[in-house]
Parts: sequence; structure tokens; C-alpha cells
Amino acid sequence: MEAPGGAEGARCHHPAVEMLDVPFLPFCLLLGLLGFVCVAFVSAWCQYWRGGFAWDGSAQMFNWHPVLMVTGMVVLYGAASLVYRLPASWSGPKLPWKVLHSSLALAAFTLAVLGLVAVFRFHNDHGTPNMYSLHSWLGLATILLFSCQWLAGFSAFLLPWAPAWLRGLYKPIHVFFGSTILLLAVASCVSGINEKLFFSLKNGTAQYKLLPAEAVFANTLGLLILLFGLLVLGALARPSWKRPDADSPDSRQPLLAAER
Repeated sequence: MEAPGGAEGARCHHPAVEMLDVPFLPFCLLLGLLGFVCVAFVSAWCQYWRGGFAWDGSAQMFNWHPVLMVTGMVVLYGAASLVYRLPASWSGPKLPWKVLHSSLALAAFTLAVLGLVAVFRFHNDHGTPNMYSLHSWLGLATILLFSCQWLAGFSAFLLPWAPAWLRGLYKPIHVFFGSTILLLAVASCVSGINEKLFFSLKNGTAQYKLLPAEAVFANTLGLLILLFGLLVLGALARPSWKRPDADSPDSRQPLLAAER
């Protein structure tokens, strides 16, 4: 007699599991569309309601801050996180995928740094204190952690002098902090949107508490960013989308020692 949790129980649950097993590539297309919508929403918000863009220390220069942060630390960083979930990366040389993963992450970091330049210059030119809000603390902590993550990943996985045991030890830490950074980036963006609305929509004809059109639009943007981050984290946690050889010694081979 088989135990209740044996093969028969597994067969009973198998159809339900198959129904929930969404193909990865359609999911990627949906996620890419959602990322594009996030960038389009934040750009439209800054262009239509916040006066457009400039690079002169004005309020229009500040508008680059949310656009660059959402594009870099949420959308591009989310794309970098999912590179090794692509089925095409499961076979053949790993070199192109390692280069793509690190390049997307570096591009995200570059945009984030430009976003910091925009907000710090705006604050300094207008006599506004820096680093006084929870949003600013979260944002800077995210960037600092991301810079440490990228440097540690480059040293451990892309340079030939890191021993295999060290790469194997660091890999789960790298994966954990990768998800943590994305979560912090989403929290920073959502808190930044809320903070900007509180500062902009007060003591005027369009108070935030009256929920004008700008507030509805920006709140929707925050929900879209949150949804994007949750979908990326869900994809990273899904066992069927992970590399079959994710724990093999070859997967921990440094880039500069990889076969070409």
C-alpha cells in the first residue's frame, strides 16, 4: 500500500502544477512590455506634469532622477537578473550570457549614478538639504549595496584568480543580495514617488488629498513598478525556470578562463 504522499498523491497534483507552469518566453514578453510601460509612465509624468527635462540645475534637471532610477535600477536591473533564466543560456558557451548579465547591471548602475548627480545638483543649487528623508536613505543604501555587489561579482566570477571553492561559497550570497537590491530599488522608487507628490501637491488648487489627475497617474506608476518587481522576484524563485546545471562546477567557471 502506498503512503498518502506517495506517487499517487504526486499524480493527483501534477495536472494543477502543469496548469500553473507558464512558459518563460511569453512571460518575458509580458514583463518587457510592463517595463516599457513603467518607463513610459515616469517619463510622461515628468514631461506633462513636472515641466520636462534639462541639465542645468533647475527643477527640470531633477526630473531626470526618477526617469533614470526607474529605467536603471528597476527595469534594466530586473532584466539583468533574469538573463540566466533564458532557455537559450542553458546550453552552449556561457561567455555571452555572462557578458550580457554584467553589462546590463553596469548600464543600470551608470544610469543610477546619473540619477544621483541630477538630484544632488538640484538640491545644492536650490539650497535643499541632502539625505534627510527615508527615501534618500533607502536610495543611497541601494546604490552602495549594488556597487559592492557588482564589484564582488566581478572579482569572484569574472576574474581568473578566484578559486572554485570561493566562487561556490559566494554564489548563493550573490543571488540573495541580487534579489534584495531589486526589492530595495522598488521600495526606493515607490517612496520617492510618494515624497514628490507630497511636496508638489500641497497648499494649492490641486492638493494631494483631493486626488487630482497627477496623483492618480503617479500612484498608478508606483503600482506598476511594484508589480514589475514582484514578477521578477517570482521568476527568480520559480524552480522550473532555473538553469538545470546551476550548481555544476562548470557554471562557476570564471569568465576570463572560459573557453571561447
